[in-house]
Amino acid sequence: MDHRTLSLIGEQLKGPLENYMKKRFPDLVKIVRNQRREGLIRARLEGWKVATADITGFFDAHMEFTPFWAEPVLSRIKEDHTRIVLPTIDNIKHDTFEVQPYFNPAHGFDWQLWCLYAKTPRKWLEKDDTTAPIRSPSMIGCSFVVNRVYFDELGLFDPGMDIYGGENVELGIRVWTCGGSMEILPCSRVAHIARFKKPYLTDNLTTLMRRNALRVAEVWMDDFKSNVYMAWNIPMKNHGIDYGDVSERVELRKRLQCKNFQWYVDNIYPSLKNFNNTIRYGDMRNSKAKNLCLDQGPAKGNTVILYRCHGLWPQLVRYTSEHHLMVGSLGSFSWSAHCVVDDPSRAEPQLLDCNQVKSMQGTRWIYAENTSVINITTGRCLEVVPIEEQPFFKVVLQTCSGQRWTMSTFTAVP
Repeated sequence: MDHRTLSLIGEQLKGPLENYMKKRFPDLVKIVRNQRREGLIRARLEGWKVATADITGFFDAHMEFTPFWAEPVLSRIKEDHTRIVLPTIDNIKHDTFEVQPYFNPAHGFDWQLWCLYAKTPRKWLEKDDTTAPIRSPSMIGCSFVVNRVYFDELGLFDPGMDIYGGENVELGIRVWTCGGSMEILPCSRVAHIARFKKPYLTDNLTTLMRRNALRVAEVWMDDFKSNVYMAWNIPMKNHGIDYGDVSERVELRKRLQCKNFQWYVDNIYPSLKNFNNTIRYGDMRNSKAKNLCLDQGPAKGNTVILYRCHGLWPQLVRYTSEHHLMVGSLGSFSWSAHCVVDDPSRAEPQLLDCNQVKSMQGTRWIYAENTSVINITTGRCLEVVPIEEQPFFKVVLQTCSGQRWTMSTFTAVP
């Protein structure tokens, strides 16, 4: 879309839009304009400030609503004003605008606090009632409905968060631990169209999301916050990321007398995995190739590789108290990372699903900072050798020659 087209659209969203709304919905629709770009989180707060009805709904602009979606939602909130209710979200295909019905999952998150669909709770399935509400640990975030006054009492959104990302997960944790609840209603359906191309830079969004995630971790996650730092592959101290002042949100948690995050995991999100068995984590480099890091590489081949260091999740390496060496991202209810395995019949280390290989021989390693990495079963070392006639290295298993490995983050996790 060129600048001229964008300019024309921008003009239509000013006077013409306001005139249209005044004629079509007099005294009903209010248009609130910020003086500067504030992002989704603070823009929603500005909308809440001018709302006057008992119930407030928050929806992305690119959504459609089915007939009678609101009645079940309003009924549930009338029964209990501390409920945050989420309509079920169907998909609108961006190329045909065809509505694609989705099943009825709960909403969860991974340790980077990206939202995702979680498994439908077994208790809900056992009810054999497709209209029954579904308890949800968190929310995708594009649509939810809440009692307006209760939302204020609960602390609204965190205004210290920037633009987008993490506010939906934080709200899910907060409402559950502070005495409310969050649920999905299968009989209330809305539809969402996902942009084929995001209008914002992915790198910038990642930076903002990481900052927001650290705010959530520091306020709400207690001893579990180390999982968030690991997921982003950054140290827990001296990371250089300014996530702002969280003192007001800490005071909010105390004032609301909220339960701790352990209670949330045990009672609301028991499928959320805990990675507190980690001894060390970070980028892992060999003394022979210090500008390259161990990397999960492509799924095809199942072999750990060396790649230019970039610090993102494919290069997250963890060494655990069970002596496992893992490479890759943290999952929320499954092992996304893969275990490094020494198969004596192979010269290169395998990178296999940890769930499938933990009982196999060759999965346990001896490692300390700035030392060799030695397989307990075979005695072979994880080392690097140059690739013939190429300026690259590969990872091999061989008789130990004294090569040393370091983890750049080198953070011990309790």
